[in-house]
Amino acid sequence: MTTRKPAGTTVPPSFENGEKGGAVSQRGSASVPAGQVSSNAEVADFIAKMKTLAPAATGDRGRLLFAMDATMSRAPTWDMALSLQGEMFAAVKEVGGLDVQLIYFRGTGECRASNWVSNPDALARLMRSVSCQGGLTQIGKVLGHALDESGRRRINAVVYVGDSMEENVDRLCARAGELSLLGVPVFVFQEGGDETAARAFSEIARLTKGAFCRFDRGSAMQLRDLLTAVATYAAGGRKALLALGKQRDGAGARLLLDQLNPGAAGA
Repeated sequence: MTTRKPAGTTVPPSFENGEKGGAVSQRGSASVPAGQVSSNAEVADFIAKMKTLAPAATGDRGRLLFAMDATMSRAPTWDMALSLQGEMFAAVKEVGGLDVQLIYFRGTGECRASNWVSNPDALARLMRSVSCQGGLTQIGKVLGHALDESGRRRINAVVYVGDSMEENVDRLCARAGELSLLGVPVFVFQEGGDETAARAFSEIARLTKGAFCRFDRGSAMQLRDLLTAVATYAAGGRKALLALGKQRDGAGARLLLDQLNPGAAGA
């Protein structure tokens, strides 16, 4: 287990315009190494598994829970990650039909969730208000919160972005199993190459019928494309992906379409 040193002075989050959520219930309990970029096979496998994420039903908005590890080990690449995550939701601004809730953890037991928002600009403001602080991971709280929210209204998917895991993996897997029973897939993006985290993240994804993929600085643009395709599909289904795939920066959408319906991406 790696002990993280607390940060110095950090600015506490200030969610704007009534969008603030609150602390999450207690239901749950560095630089990127070289050579840890996902292989083409891993990325292809991730895209293939994305077809298990069904788009929102007609007339009903999709709901995506976006979770972030905001502990100090992520500080070196935090700005890059925020930029990519912001672009993910900006890409669905014209599509509409997607509500997102942001949840993050950091420090000594802090785990907070925003309200559900439908405006990508509002979500970008929420993400920019968060800074990294030293502490241990609280993935159990994230999964527990996802269960609570799913009990109120269906969640189409959970996306989690983090680099390490410092909890009891069997307890996390038990939570993942509960999410699976509710039909909530968890899609995990790991920054860096911590093998303990990779094993835990892979199992959480497998149990929930989600997917797991690594990224680092070298695969940043690929991650952006994948995230954008995930959000677009959750918001507008195949029709929205077709529109995105026709754009110059729609590589992720085109790859996803090939897996959803081989040979018909241009249909």
